[in-house]
Amino acid sequence: MAYHITEDCIACGACVDGCPTQAISPGDPYYVIDPEKCVECVTFYDESQCASVCPVGACQPDPDHKESKEELEAKAKRIKG
Repeated sequence: MAYHITEDCIACGACVDGCPTQAISPGDPYYVIDPEKCVECVTFYDESQCASVCPVGACQPDPDHKESKEELEAKAKRIKG
């Protein structure tokens, strides 16, 4: 499943640089994750980078965008080109 950023976000931007698919962008009032680009870092890293660097735990799995590991791998392959 894709991740999303909760209202706990302090807009520090720590999550942006670590995202291998550039799925994170500034929003109002906090950052947002594009579920079409988010692959939970599958095939890139062993863990979701946004969640691992967020100082307040605002990056959470999004229950509205559930995907299997196979679906995430296929999406990552498309994104990688």
